[in-house]
Amino acid sequence: MTNIQQLSTNPSFLLLLEAAEQLILEKGCRSTTLQDIINRTGLSKGAIYHYVSSKDELFGLILQTKMELMNQRFHEAVQQAAGTGENSLPFHAIAEGLAENSLEQSVLNTIFIYLLSHKDQPKIAAILEQHQTSVYETVLQWIRIGQQARVIPAEADASKIASMYIVFSYGLRVQQQLNPAVPITTKDIFNVILRPGQKG
Repeated sequence: MTNIQQLSTNPSFLLLLEAAEQLILEKGCRSTTLQDIINRTGLSKGAIYHYVSSKDELFGLILQTKMELMNQRFHEAVQQAAGTGENSLPFHAIAEGLAENSLEQSVLNTIFIYLLSHKDQPKIAAILEQHQTSVYETVLQWIRIGQQARVIPAEADASKIASMYIVFSYGLRVQQQLNPAVPITTKDIFNVILRPGQKG
């Protein structure tokens, strides 16, 4: 298991994430402090610093956990597809997750936009770079599974598709910040993801 998968079973870490997400929705990233999180959770400063050294690092961990949740949903859908023969199910799961996480009021989108606005700070730039690398590697795995299932053509450039997924997801998040009234449907996202291998 990856480190984030191991942490996801730790009650204190889950409490930390839950409190941070609640505070972000209530106050926004800029106004949320580690002291707020200490007060909300009842955890000691030492307990929190066992996991993170700053709120920005905590925000980065939340991004990781959201991506890991999408990955879990994808693999659960892969198992379901194996029993039903509906090989597109995992990509519907991706589309649903991306739609949820791109909404203006979603925690992931709020954190992403906040970190992006502070990318001139080296530590935050490193968090964003690590997140992008993790997303790329995860999506690359999804694409290759899709190729094996013949949902995506075997000759398609998996690396290029993974890179374009990142471009699309980033653009979708920004678009939702600028004009959240424009509807984004799971079907639209699904079609974009599967465009190289769309059948029928």
